[in-house]
Amino acid sequence: MRILGIETSCDETGVAVYDSEKGLMAHELYSQVRLHADFGGVVPELASRDHVRKLVPLVKRVMESSGSTRGDMDGIAYTSGPGLIGALMVGCSVATGLARSWGVPALGVHHMEGHLLASMLEDPAPKMPFVALLVSGGHSMLVEVRGVGQYHTLGETLDDAAGEAFDKTAKLLGLPYPGGPALAKLAESGRPGVFVFPRPMLNKPGLEFSFSGLKTAVVIATRDLEMTEQTRANVARGFQDAVVDTLVGKTVKALKQTGLNRVVVAGGVGANRALREQLKKKVTAMGGQVYYPRLEFCTDNGAMIAFAGHLRLAAGQVDDCPMQARARWPLTELPPLTANH
Repeated sequence: MRILGIETSCDETGVAVYDSEKGLMAHELYSQVRLHADFGGVVPELASRDHVRKLVPLVKRVMESSGSTRGDMDGIAYTSGPGLIGALMVGCSVATGLARSWGVPALGVHHMEGHLLASMLEDPAPKMPFVALLVSGGHSMLVEVRGVGQYHTLGETLDDAAGEAFDKTAKLLGLPYPGGPALAKLAESGRPGVFVFPRPMLNKPGLEFSFSGLKTAVVIATRDLEMTEQTRANVARGFQDAVVDTLVGKTVKALKQTGLNRVVVAGGVGANRALREQLKKKVTAMGGQVYYPRLEFCTDNGAMIAFAGHLRLAAGQVDDCPMQARARWPLTELPPLTANH
């Protein structure tokens, strides 16, 4: 089975072709970072228009580079949600239009399920069950994964997600958009222990996250400071250490609570080097294993949508509604795959 995957949930246009026998055959990604940089964040209307301009040319390139023709395709998977509704509609419209023209099914895929399954594109791939730490954009959540579609949310953010906190703190420090990667790079030259910020909810029962107070703590600590380059680096280091300690601490709690020993980390913050190092150190010491997608698949991409769509289409899942775009879509609403599904 060969599937075309389309991702347009926010500010990146991703397209890929996945084959059940040959694996990932081709993928392309176009980032709108330059388009939104002057505004300090994503402008939804501009994002939608840029997807309109870039998506079809990307589909053509991926089809050519994978050596695929329309007759080779068995289905099209597209991101149905959650995300920016206008951006989602672009991918939904192109996917369903192509599917109807090619005579193949189109399937709407959950964006976060795509992230959750992205590490299964790697070798070795994690075996289920595992605990997933999903840290992507406005999402920070821990999920117990027993199978595809068998998801139990252990804890999620009550306010700002980790990625949002990174971006807002970066803006406070005068860093360019996108702020998260810029802050992580600045933190590399920061001295540990100069700024010690709170680890939100780390010592409280439960596995929920809250990062809005951490951002406020940074504002208070830096209000009357002369912000030299080294001071900014020290603040970035203190902030990043607090976020990493919180994410790692909660993940370790989740492993103990579920009795599992495998962790999958996915989403943009999953590319953070400090998080990867600390989580591997802690989980390995417990006798567990940590899995990540390659760095290019931590951010939004078409490969994860093609793969997730392939699993569901191969199991016989079809959409009741031929066109679906949802700004909000709880992960736990997804149907589990069964032998008859």
